[in-house]
Amino acid sequence: MPVVRFRDEEIACQEGALLRDVLLDAGCSVHNGPRAVSCHGFGTCGTCAVRVDGPVEPATPEGREAWRLDFPPHDAEDGRRLACQIRVHGDLTVEKDEGFWGQQ
Repeated sequence: MPVVRFRDEEIACQEGALLRDVLLDAGCSVHNGPRAVSCHGFGTCGTCAVRVDGPVEPATPEGREAWRLDFPPHDAEDGRRLACQIRVHGDLTVEKDEGFWGQQ
């Protein structure tokens, strides 16, 4: 069973679970602002942008995630990913930066 490390939490989860769901189910918000303004997992708002260390599939260049992360205030070259688009395939360490979109 994979373990997700986020802030001071270690969360065990099922293989293949969406990272956003794993964190929210554990009471850990991946949003720096009110969750009500998020896209609720559709990959369009960018508010769940995080840095991830561990085994995750790469973002598809033509997918929603790549499009959103190449649109300000994000930068496609900074290595962030959208928690709502990541499936957990092993132990992960997740970091959330400051700023409404986690971009600072």
